[in-house]
Amino acid sequence: MIVRPNSSVSSILGGTQGPEEVSRSECVLGFIPVIYYSALLCVGVPVNILTAVVLSRLASRTKKSLYLYLLALTGSDILTQLFIIFVGFLLETAVFHRQVPELLLHSVSVLEFAANHASIWAAVPLTVDRYLALCHPLLHRQVSYPSRARRIIAIVLALALASGVPFFWWSDVWRVSRPPTRLDRALIWTHVAIIYFLPCSIFLSLNALILRRLRVRQQQRRQEEHGGRCRGKPPYRMGKTTAMLLAVTSVFAVLWAPRTVVVLYHLHVSSVHRDWRVHLAYDLANMLAMLNTAVNFFLYCFVSRPFRAAVRDVLLLRGPPLRLHRTLRHQQAAANVSTSSLSSSHKRYQRDVTPSAPGRASVTT
Repeated sequence: MIVRPNSSVSSILGGTQGPEEVSRSECVLGFIPVIYYSALLCVGVPVNILTAVVLSRLASRTKKSLYLYLLALTGSDILTQLFIIFVGFLLETAVFHRQVPELLLHSVSVLEFAANHASIWAAVPLTVDRYLALCHPLLHRQVSYPSRARRIIAIVLALALASGVPFFWWSDVWRVSRPPTRLDRALIWTHVAIIYFLPCSIFLSLNALILRRLRVRQQQRRQEEHGGRCRGKPPYRMGKTTAMLLAVTSVFAVLWAPRTVVVLYHLHVSSVHRDWRVHLAYDLANMLAMLNTAVNFFLYCFVSRPFRAAVRDVLLLRGPPLRLHRTLRHQQAAANVSTSSLSSSHKRYQRDVTPSAPGRASVTT
């Protein structure tokens, strides 16, 4: 296995080199991270672009806030892949070996952290929307509509960009020999809280309430079935949207957990800079975390039938969107209604004008 220096971490996981740098831990993975991130970028960016096109089409058809939140999540994943994988890892680290101006490194770090935070927190409004839809349906009908969803997405992206500004002072604690300063510890704990602890707490609590609500509905359906009050009704099942939400949040929690553990272990126990085993675990954890930016497309295809149908339409370059067909059907239905109303009014007019029969008139009189 090829032995390389400790240079397989992007700038979001490290910053500029310091003068106190000593012998680094060896990167036992060699060129494997370069090959992995290149393949992930070549597969993930086209897949996410296809996902964005499909979700935009579904959002225009259905006018649902769900697809707008998923579209924001996909856009944030694309930005994460471009800034962290392409710029931070492949260009700065693998190509230029971080021999770039320090101001540029810190500026790119701000964009990397902002994109990373946006890709994670874009799923929070989606979770809240699904919680309101299942647990408070009346309130959901009042507050969930596309214009409000767009404003919420804009607020989330603005907050994500603002949260990346303090990480302009992110130092390279993974490549220097000095112990982390108070600023380093504060930034690391803030980053870990933003990317994992806070969103996972929201996902866990709201998903638990959603599952509890679904369980109550299933129990009510069973009681109605035993009482014979819902004969002929299909059994209650989890909706595709809820299944999609649970899949997205569960995959995020699983893929980002190893990196969170290794970062805290590096900060408080053993440094990545000095221990090759921690360095190896850290590289593998980063590879798993970045995989989260490319798996949502396959989750959507596995869970959602409308998404698969829309993907098929986009790939096969099929005709006009469904919205046009619905508009034509609505226009045809309206024409049929107007025609039937005209014919009925014409019949009533003929009945009023036509004189009644003598026998029937004598009976009525």
